[in-house]
Amino acid sequence: MLSPKRTKYRKFHRGRMRGKARRGNQIFFGDYGLQALEPTWITSRQIEAARRTITRYTKRGASLWIRIFPDKTVTARAAESRMGSGKGAVDYWVAVIKPGTILFEIASVPEEIARSALNLAAYKLPIKTKFIKRKIVD
Repeated sequence: MLSPKRTKYRKFHRGRMRGKARRGNQIFFGDYGLQALEPTWITSRQIEAARRTITRYTKRGASLWIRIFPDKTVTARAAESRMGSGKGAVDYWVAVIKPGTILFEIASVPEEIARSALNLAAYKLPIKTKFIKRKIVD
């Protein structure tokens, strides 16, 4: 699973997910991409599940770029613990996703295989997504 080697702070505030993605909203590396249409947190487990789905469907013939990284901690309190006594322990890592963010990019496979692979990966994610193609610049 993805997680940072080290961070400045162990525990984060929850924050807000307002607006659309200004960065990471265009295809840079591959030919096809999977774009988020809703704001959410995506866990490192969900990213890994989608990655495995894409690599298995393409029989490891595709180049794959994961454009998101889980760099925010989510804490959880122990079950049936009393209120107070500080914030809970770190439970898992999430990537903060805004609408328009490119989640995965894929190349070196035909469009129908890329579309099917990214569609299968979208089932593993908790949001609506869209298959997009790289714009040809002349």
